[in-house]
Amino acid sequence: MALKFNKNKTNKVILDGERWERRLQKELMSLIKEPPPGVVVDSDQGENLSLWTINMTGAEGTLYEGERFTLQFKFSPKYPFDSPEVTFIGPNIPVHPHVYSNGHICLSILTDDWSPALSVQTVCLSIVSMLSSCKEKKRPPDNSFYVKTCNKNPKKTKWWYHDDTV
Repeated sequence: MALKFNKNKTNKVILDGERWERRLQKELMSLIKEPPPGVVVDSDQGENLSLWTINMTGAEGTLYEGERFTLQFKFSPKYPFDSPEVTFIGPNIPVHPHVYSNGHICLSILTDDWSPALSVQTVCLSIVSMLSSCKEKKRPPDNSFYVKTCNKNPKKTKWWYHDDTV
């Protein structure tokens, strides 16, 4: 990433990206020190702040109890004003009414309801909660069509949030 130099009103040189990198470093340290239950940050995470791998284990007493999943977070230099791109990756993508077989997640805080006040930790908690509240393992009704026709970046999908029963 090429860094651009800007001068603020006090003529102090600021590196674009500094703020988002500091924010991500802070969030990473917080997530490593006090992760939500069932969430573990990949141990090699510090090497690339714009791409994170987070492992998640299904909560006890849920349909996903003990199952292991992997999430990928991609951050742009506009973070936290721009939401991260979050997808399930790997061989075990949860079968859930809001998770497509390609790993895309239909969750409003990942797009329309994103706010800079949210964090990686709140996204992880929302996904854990989404999985924990599920009553039946099934794919979204339009899974086959969506997976064949969607953009690789789930943030470019115009999601329709109509099902809050899961």
